Amino acid sequence: MNENGLSASIVEGENSQFDVLSDGELVFSKKQVGRFPEHDEILAALRTA
Repeated sequence: MNENGLSASIVEGENSQFDVLSDGELVFSKKQVGRFPEHDEILAALRTA
């Protein structure tokens, strides 16, 4: 767990997939938005999840 109280793990996907889930809920998907996340975008999404 880090200073934000979050823990992370990497799970290999397929087709250059980059998804971020919080408690089983999708909070970011490279496939849906067509790009990698911007700086701090994942932390912001996790804080509101």
